[in-house]
Amino acid sequence: MSFLTLPQVSWINGTIMIGIFALVVVGLVVAVFLLMNNDKKPKE
Repeated sequence: MSFLTLPQVSWINGTIMIGIFALVVVGLVVAVFLLMNNDKKPKE
């Protein structure tokens, strides 16, 4: 738990982690959306 002793003034690490988390979430949403669209087969 030594990472909790970091000064609260430094926002760089937090913003980087939030940015990476946002990119991962967007990537997962896009992947699920593409899989859902590929599942639909045209009815003949």
